[in-house]
Amino acid sequence: MPSIGIVGTGAYLPENVVSNEEIAAGAGVTAGWILEKTGIARRHRAAPHQATSDLAAHAARRALAQAGLSADQLAFVVVATSTPDQPQPATASIVQHLIGATRAAAFDVNAVCSGFLYGLTIGTRLLSGDADPAAPYGLVIGADIYSRILDYSDRRTAVLFGDGAGAVLLGPVPAGLGIVETALTGHGDQHHLIGVPAGGSRAPASPQTLAAGEHFFRMDGRAVRAFVHDELPAAVGGLLHRAGVAPAQVKHFVPHQANGVMLADVWPDLGLVGSALHLTVDRHANTGAASVAITLDEVHRRGVVDRGDLVLLAGFGGGMNIGAALLRWALDRPATALSRSGGRTAATAVLIDSATG
Repeated sequence: MPSIGIVGTGAYLPENVVSNEEIAAGAGVTAGWILEKTGIARRHRAAPHQATSDLAAHAARRALAQAGLSADQLAFVVVATSTPDQPQPATASIVQHLIGATRAAAFDVNAVCSGFLYGLTIGTRLLSGDADPAAPYGLVIGADIYSRILDYSDRRTAVLFGDGAGAVLLGPVPAGLGIVETALTGHGDQHHLIGVPAGGSRAPASPQTLAAGEHFFRMDGRAVRAFVHDELPAAVGGLLHRAGVAPAQVKHFVPHQANGVMLADVWPDLGLVGSALHLTVDRHANTGAASVAITLDEVHRRGVVDRGDLVLLAGFGGGMNIGAALLRWALDRPATALSRSGGRTAATAVLIDSATG
């Protein structure tokens, strides 16, 4: 069985930047309230002509360019999203066409904000089997355009989300590097905490559902926060235990960028002493399934992660689902990476060394 790891990263954030001031009044709050409650200062918004597949294709091309690979070397394209272009076909099929991945199978994964970790796990398993020598790589993309499903008068959701896409290329790496362990969990008994009530087979779109606002994203924020505090430490601890890795050995933690304040609160409970917590939520907000991949791309391109470092990724969200992956980083720092300065880089809004607080 070959070792499979990340051999390239890419991300795309739309050009339009939306400040807290631009959305605060509509949600009945102030810009300062948003920053205090979420740690978010701004977010990106897709242009009217852009769909999720467009953002995903941009991120995919950047990952391919970084790795020096062509799209015809891909065995599959997986798009993790809960805001697809349309109910069908799969958004991944459109991305496959846009990037010219003529050999690739294409399918979507919807595990909401955990989707990228679910896709990463599936992709690793696919490549660990009988890979096609002519197409030994796979593309996993997280992409979402939440700006299209938000009720901008709902302060619980309108202030949290941005649009974006992140991608990783999976492929063979030297023995001892790459994906060490992954873990996926589901808590379907709490599926009601996050969702879009209408537009599916249970409640097809109609004048009545539109009038009731049931096509908008809804979330029980307090219950979601409790879920993360209750379940994320156990999920992380279980993954590390199965991998035979002590928490202190992890060098970098890249979580789903749900809410900066919530992440700061749960961080001490994870026990990752000596690890760096990487957050980009202040500039990009919560980009759904894209957030882990976007942050990972920024951290890599800034030269923060060294070859051989243990990197922990975690996503959590609607379903309720948790996905986590432990990697021994297989990439060298990019030649163009900025040097580190005082343990912090411009790539991360917060780079916390838990050994020093």
